[in-house]
Amino acid sequence: MLVVEDEAAIADLLRMYLAREGYGVHVERDGRGGLAAARSLKPVAIVLDVGLPEMDGTEVCRRLRADDDWVPVLFCTARDDEIDRVLGLELGADDYITKPFSPREVVARVKTVLRRVDGPPTASAPLVIGGVSVDRVTHRVTVDSVEVELTATEFDLLERLMRAPGRVFSREQLLSEVWGYAAVVGTRTVDVHVAQVRAKLGAASPIRTVRGVGYSAEARGAAP
Repeated sequence: MLVVEDEAAIADLLRMYLAREGYGVHVERDGRGGLAAARSLKPVAIVLDVGLPEMDGTEVCRRLRADDDWVPVLFCTARDDEIDRVLGLELGADDYITKPFSPREVVARVKTVLRRVDGPPTASAPLVIGGVSVDRVTHRVTVDSVEVELTATEFDLLERLMRAPGRVFSREQLLSEVWGYAAVVGTRTVDVHVAQVRAKLGAASPIRTVRGVGYSAEARGAAP
């Protein structure tokens, strides 16, 4: 586990709580060191502060994604502006935690993200709608047999919708079932992730907006 946090007290607290859960923890105190550690150590997840010296957390995440590195990233920040949260999610972050936070909450969020990546598959058969295939065993998504890289959260969102084709999920339901908590981060989080998945899947995306309700997954041309 990589923690990139310039406040020593917070970094030490996170290290202690994560270590108690059995994770090996490496700490860096600035963005450049964090980026280098992420590239060399290949951590299972990164707890990444946004306001870092040398290079801020959003730039660290941007460079990792540009390298095609989709390690789960959880942003921590003292800022609570929706624009900041949306920017972090658009860069490919898997979660966003606002300071002050409980270290137990951070550990719980880390476990949730890692379950999305490493949890046992619920079934071996891929989910297929149109040209989009979701393989829950290999954690791969393809569009017309071409692999598309999704973050762990994006994968879990798409998988949940495709597992019940035609069913309409409210944003609150998706927050609860995909993220594991309800209104803590706000329903805008769901909208941003849906937009990201649609952008990556292109015209083949099966996700449909049901105005005033939420989202569903359906084959193109299905009844509105």
